[in-house]
Amino acid sequence: MPVDPYILLLLGTVGLAALVPARGTTADVASGASTAAIAFLFFLYGARLSTREALDGLKHWRLHVTVLACTFVIFPLLGLAARGLVPVFLTDPLYQGLLFLTLVPSTIQSSIAFTSIARGNVPAAICAGSFSSLVGIVITPLLAAALLGSGGGGFSADSLLEIVLQLLVPFVAGQLLRRWIGGFITRHKKVLGLVDRGSILLVVYTAFSEGMVQGIWHQVSPLRLGGLMIVEAVLLALMLALTWYGAKALRFGREDRIAIQFAGSKKSLASGLPMASVLFGAHASLAVLPLMLFHQTQLMVCAVIAKRRSHDPLPAETGETAEVSGPESAGASRTAVGTATRSG
Repeated sequence: MPVDPYILLLLGTVGLAALVPARGTTADVASGASTAAIAFLFFLYGARLSTREALDGLKHWRLHVTVLACTFVIFPLLGLAARGLVPVFLTDPLYQGLLFLTLVPSTIQSSIAFTSIARGNVPAAICAGSFSSLVGIVITPLLAAALLGSGGGGFSADSLLEIVLQLLVPFVAGQLLRRWIGGFITRHKKVLGLVDRGSILLVVYTAFSEGMVQGIWHQVSPLRLGGLMIVEAVLLALMLALTWYGAKALRFGREDRIAIQFAGSKKSLASGLPMASVLFGAHASLAVLPLMLFHQTQLMVCAVIAKRRSHDPLPAETGETAEVSGPESAGASRTAVGTATRSG
């Protein structure tokens, strides 16, 4: 089962923050650079997303509504239900992080990759992940404000204004400038991919440095981490089952069910880390720990599922009549090129 190399880099960054945390003036510089990096990340998100192709993808609305419901309704409800696990399995800070991960948008790149391996509806996975990321810029902070409250870092009008300035404004600016910079981004997507991944590492270093300086790591024991991993494994298993069998109950065809399962059961590390830095401030280190663990777990489990799905006989091979989604499937199939390909 795969270990995402980027996870190793993230863990290395956490280790660096533990050994050499930013303090004093260095912390101020790192914090300012982190703020700029977050704005740049969401500018790139906006510049990468093709507005016209995303609107074309709306023709497959039933699938996208299903994925959004899984991501922003069912996931948060399961997160709220996990409150009963405090303090037996989870401490309150770890629970806040777990609840936050249930509010994060879905992935794009890994959803596409696993859907492709499993011979599912790849264009639908592209659109579903893009819509989730777009909606998440607005919905995730609002859900966090409503469900986490003061336990999530002290939400206020100033906090929401900061979210708008750091996340939404750069995203809109990227969309507005896409007409002129879209070609440049396409030609240099590998280099810019390294830049935005490096930006996320800076965000992680800043957040975990603040946690080290404040001594919050004394709140986490190996036993608590083990409990967190068990809870997250159960959460992932529930979502994988609900997305697959729920999509079947809604009479989606096999290819659409695959796209729904992979897009509706995963959470984006790339979107979640910058959001957590803005939403939680000095408490971001513990808030992102559950998301980092969940991200690696979902990659390992979904890789196995995708490989097994790739050997399933197609409806044409078994004589089964596939559910036809109508013109929206054809519309979605034209959106495969040019849509954002953010890593999860």
